[in-house]
Amino acid sequence: MAASTATSNSQNSDNSVAAIFDSMQYGPNPEMSQTAQAWFDKHGGNLGHFINNQWVKPEGRKLYTTRAPCTGEVLATTIQGEDEDIELAVKSARKAFDSWSKLPCHVRARHLYSVARHVQKHQRLLSVVESLDNGKPIRETRDADVPLLVRHFYHHAGWAELMDTEMKDWKPIGVIGGIVPWNFPLMLLTWKVCPALAMGNTMVLKPATYTRLSALLLAQICAEAGLPPGVFNVVTGNGAFGSKMAAHPDVDKIAFTGSTEVGQILRRSLAGTGKKLSLELGGKSPFVVFDSADIDSTVEGVVDAIWFNQGQVCSAGSRLIVQENILSTVVDKLRDRISHLRLGHSLDKSIDMGAIVDPSQRKTVDEYVEDARKEGAEVYQNWDCVPQQGCYYPPTIITNVQTSSRVVMEEIFGPVLVVLPFRTAKEAVALGNNTNYGLAASVWTENVSLALEVALSLKAGAVWINGHNMFDAAAGFGGYRHSGYGRDGGKEGLYEYVMPKWMSKPRPAAMEMDYKKFGSHVPSMPTETESEVNLVEVNGSKYPSIDRTYKNYYGGSQKRPDGNYSMPVIGANGQVIALVSDSNRKDVRNAVEAAHKAAPGWGKRAAHNRAQIVYYMAENLEQRRKEVAESLNKLTGRDMESCLNEVDLSIQRLFHWGAYADKYGGTVQETMLYGATVKIHEPVGVIAITCPDESPLLGFVSLFAPAVIRGNAVVVVPSEKYPLLAAGFYQVFDTSDLPGGVVNILTGNKEHLTKYLSEHHDVQAMWYFGTAEGSKFVEWTSATNLKRTWVDYGIPRDWTNREQGQGEEFLYHAIQVKNVWIPMGDIFAN
Repeated sequence: MAASTATSNSQNSDNSVAAIFDSMQYGPNPEMSQTAQAWFDKHGGNLGHFINNQWVKPEGRKLYTTRAPCTGEVLATTIQGEDEDIELAVKSARKAFDSWSKLPCHVRARHLYSVARHVQKHQRLLSVVESLDNGKPIRETRDADVPLLVRHFYHHAGWAELMDTEMKDWKPIGVIGGIVPWNFPLMLLTWKVCPALAMGNTMVLKPATYTRLSALLLAQICAEAGLPPGVFNVVTGNGAFGSKMAAHPDVDKIAFTGSTEVGQILRRSLAGTGKKLSLELGGKSPFVVFDSADIDSTVEGVVDAIWFNQGQVCSAGSRLIVQENILSTVVDKLRDRISHLRLGHSLDKSIDMGAIVDPSQRKTVDEYVEDARKEGAEVYQNWDCVPQQGCYYPPTIITNVQTSSRVVMEEIFGPVLVVLPFRTAKEAVALGNNTNYGLAASVWTENVSLALEVALSLKAGAVWINGHNMFDAAAGFGGYRHSGYGRDGGKEGLYEYVMPKWMSKPRPAAMEMDYKKFGSHVPSMPTETESEVNLVEVNGSKYPSIDRTYKNYYGGSQKRPDGNYSMPVIGANGQVIALVSDSNRKDVRNAVEAAHKAAPGWGKRAAHNRAQIVYYMAENLEQRRKEVAESLNKLTGRDMESCLNEVDLSIQRLFHWGAYADKYGGTVQETMLYGATVKIHEPVGVIAITCPDESPLLGFVSLFAPAVIRGNAVVVVPSEKYPLLAAGFYQVFDTSDLPGGVVNILTGNKEHLTKYLSEHHDVQAMWYFGTAEGSKFVEWTSATNLKRTWVDYGIPRDWTNREQGQGEEFLYHAIQVKNVWIPMGDIFAN
């Protein structure tokens, strides 16, 4: 069947009471728009920027006309900002930051509480403006978006109050640049504004081109609530305007929600600038249905998952993965269900779906559907429910698709559901994870054990059980892989807007860089530097000591370098004291493969077992205390007391991180859900680490240990200048029961190996401690697969200092947060 048309859902022309009871059709139930129109009219139908608590309308600016997607009627015009407008807004935010960041936490909490109260007083107006501006049903803005906005301000007023105790080792970053999309204009900007302001930052926000009105209204309400001038500013403009704001030298962090493609552009443009970046990007979320699910409830869940907000939701359950034996039943029920969906004006309280935000987006959605049709997929659409006027698209179900089809793999961002069958739970998980994204997922079954195991197996930042699209201020939302990094909401979301107290703001000098030439390396030749000759005495005679060969270490054993090249290590005496492997990209490939082989089993080990292994490392390192200190002395020329102290600190640091192996697993979030929302600190995956030359042993231990105790596998490039300490550490690993592949060590040219590790698509994070140029390369290259990065911009840290060498930031970088939502309701909820 190439296409089908559902039963007509059009209005019956006979409006008599008898006819209405006979058809049971809903009549129109419009929400009044007079107050919203009055607000537009008060500004003459033309809205400027809102900067420093004032409307700003510079002369000579081009205008953008905002139209209601449902009717095409003009709502208002806004201005297209220019460079001078960014300068004014950022200056205002910087000036406000000086005072706002120094306010007592209690005072900031009072301000956010006041905003929450004032938003409640204007809740209806905000709901109407949002609905008109975006085209979504008033029921959604009134009952979901704006109440969640209020919830965020209240919740983060609490975090502002508690910052001195709960975030005592952190401080605000500075001026935050916020860029948000058009699908949830109010809700998503609140997810950025609330934590930013609660932690003492100020913000300049650029709303999406299509949907600017509600952001400007909220800014005015914040001013009415007494928020100090310059703390929250809204500027309007096109996409290039947002990029200019991000590039402004006085903007310290960018918080972005939008498409993966734009997120990648932002990552590259900000590389090496020292600016913090969080990205909440696209998704292709699986909606997994087992035959043990309540099918009728599941069908309603699908409606909420994919046709909520016309499918224009980054977490939309757009891939319906159904157990084969119930597939036909579920699809038949869904076809019947969409024949009763109502489309109409966004202010009609009786509709189920509104309009697509813009004709260009509607065209994109239709192109995806037509491509599927050409591939031979079965397309089912309910065209009879589509109004004749307005930017509407019918609810669509696509079956008989291949797993590699565009409609299965790419984000459509419209009311289009694709259906895939599965037989076993393992196959369901494999299909669910068969995507570049990792934003959200849902699992539908009455079998709690199955639900939890599948939820933990799906690679997504939020997993709902027997529900979908549930959000709350107390639980972070964000993704893995091409869905970005960072979280919005919960305590985990606060870390995106703070920096360690000891740290100065990194501001590396601007540099031009040839990315293709970075890391170019010619393998070492035999050196003309004098080699140190070590002698051993045997029966009164002196012999040269047996040569010790330092190899790479991956997969649990020593390996010769692929290229069979070595590089010299120069001691403090200026002589060659050893040769180590000069690794290349094939060694990187092999080490990453070994790490991936080890990662699943290591991540599933009991945390206590991981702790014991790290404690064993400390025990075995102490057995070699003097030997290692002598090696450190020989390499660096430092006095023995200093070298012994570095070994002792390394032992202490192993104990510190061993203690955290079973004490940072997550918590239960106090959301509005009747049930349990469980925050789980999952491993990031395979982490590549490039170590510093400073404190070569302590730096090495301080970096690999927090990564492995949280279940990650690592590929480590030790200090290029002093690699012997890490190269010989395999003896500690092998005597500490560490499984092969959990820690892998490659010696060689630091930048050369960094190049191939940061370019590797199956490395999930890159930690780099080296040069400013290397830091820029790592951040720029990471955009390809959106791996997480942690770089030092060429600014060394004191690894002997507890704050700098074992602070909470190490744990932040070693985990990614997954929130699993588990509802209940067999007793008291009924």
